[in-house]
Amino acid sequence: MKRSAFSTALFLGLAACGGSDSAETEAPAATEAPAATEAPAAASGEMTMPSWYAMDGNNVTLDITAGSTDRGNYWNYNGSQFGEMTITVPVGANVTVNFSNNDPNMAHSLGISEGFETAPAMVDPVAVFDGAITSNPTSMTEGTMPGTSETISFVASEAGEYVMVCYVAGHAVSGMWVKFVVSADGEAGVTGAM
Repeated sequence: MKRSAFSTALFLGLAACGGSDSAETEAPAATEAPAATEAPAAASGEMTMPSWYAMDGNNVTLDITAGSTDRGNYWNYNGSQFGEMTITVPVGANVTVNFSNNDPNMAHSLGISEGFETAPAMVDPVAVFDGAITSNPTSMTEGTMPGTSETISFVASEAGEYVMVCYVAGHAVSGMWVKFVVSADGEAGVTGAM
C-alpha cells in the first residue's frame, strides 16, 4: 500500500515537473539554459559620471548596490550584469566602495579580480588590489547579507582591465559582474550603465 502511494506521488511529481520523455517537455529546458551564460553586452556610449560615482582629486567613491533592481533575480550591480557596464578609475586613485545588498533573499560579495569576458562557474576570491574585496566573499551565510552594507578601500595601483564580481558560487556565471578599468590616461566615469 505504501509502495503504491509512493509510486503515485512520484509519478505525479514527475509529471508536474515535466518529467516526461517527450521532446516537447525537454525543449524549454534547453532554451532556458543559455540565459545563465548570456554573452556580455558591449559597454557602449559616452562616459558619464552617474550620481553613485564621485571623484574628488585622487579620491573616487563608488556607491554600489547588489540587487538595486530585480533584474537577474537581484543578482546585479546597480542594475547591470554580464559586463555590460564599465566603471573606469584613474591609475593611482584611492577608491572607496560603499557596497549595499538590497537583494531580499541572498548574500552577495564584491571584489576586483582579474578580467574575463565570460565568467567561470567559480571565481577565485583573490582581489587584484589589497583591500579590494568584501569580507567572507564566498559565504552565503556570512557574506554581505540582505539589508546590510560594507565599505572597502583600496588603491588602484596598476592600469588594466579587471572585473567587479560577486564570489558567491554561481553568481558570476549568472551575470553578477561588470567591467572595472584602471585607466593609465586619467579617464574616469562609467559607460553602459543601466
